[in-house]
Amino acid sequence: MKAAQLDRYGRASRLVVREVAVPEPAADEMLIKVRAAAVNPLELLIASGSLRLIRSYRLPQTLGNECSGIVKRVGSQVRAFRPGDAVYTRLPLDRIGAFAEYVAVAETAVAKMPAVYAFDVAAAIPLTGLTAWQGLVEVLEARPGQTLLIPGGSGSFGQMAVPIARALGLRVVVTGNERSREEFLAMGVERYIDYRTENYWEVLSGLDLVIDTLGAGEFAHELSVLKPGGRLLSLRAVPNGEFARRSGFPWYKRILFTLAGMKYDRAARRQGKKYRFIFVHADGEQLRRITEIVEQNHITPAVDPHRFSLDQINDALQLVARGSLQGKVIIRM
Repeated sequence: MKAAQLDRYGRASRLVVREVAVPEPAADEMLIKVRAAAVNPLELLIASGSLRLIRSYRLPQTLGNECSGIVKRVGSQVRAFRPGDAVYTRLPLDRIGAFAEYVAVAETAVAKMPAVYAFDVAAAIPLTGLTAWQGLVEVLEARPGQTLLIPGGSGSFGQMAVPIARALGLRVVVTGNERSREEFLAMGVERYIDYRTENYWEVLSGLDLVIDTLGAGEFAHELSVLKPGGRLLSLRAVPNGEFARRSGFPWYKRILFTLAGMKYDRAARRQGKKYRFIFVHADGEQLRRITEIVEQNHITPAVDPHRFSLDQINDALQLVARGSLQGKVIIRM
């Protein structure tokens, strides 16, 4: 089968498409024929070596973190799936490899695709959906009735996060561009702020939760709108000691991440607030819950119109690196 593999870490690294053996599924795994795989900034971070402290891979490594496809074969212990099922997954961190014609995945990481969704649309759901779910439930420990702010939330993350947050009973405020206002108001956001005409930190205060999608430059503003005891989860800043402990990292990584996140932790503590970071893990049961929300709310994640085959993987990665996308970039097998 064809697979796009990383041979060396580096910011200028290119993936090599080569023939490799079709993986043999273990007893608790299934073999999936990949129909579509999403290309994320995460792949760029892995290829550059930026994430080696969080997860390092023995090279060559097939990249790709999320995909959709058809079950071709199941292991002897697999009970919930059978050949022919249309499925999707955020692959386990130690078994990534969606940029390939086939992938072997543990049953516990897989869910059946939302009904009547195309493979390319479904492939855009797992990573973003699990980021929102795990961020809200596991990291922020959100409770019904709390108010959540998502600065810069009018993109693909907000499309998934808002319905999930609403399903969990949260009140949601989003900042973004004016053209997305009606779409997000229809999702049930309590307030939508056009970032070009209004500064959210000048009109909001006393919020329970913030999910940062913009990065370290917004940290002070995001922290300022939280009430004492409020929590800020960043998807773009730096890991901290709490993240290392929650991830079960060894002592030396806990020390390194504690030092890396010290500035953010201290700033939050001075105001009686908490800073959090997340790295999303595979979870088929959570993905099944997300599938229900996707179907009930008719969520259709945006897919960028550029079309790429596996042989064009480096062109797809360059497009993601440049940004200004119209949705998730998809490799169609």
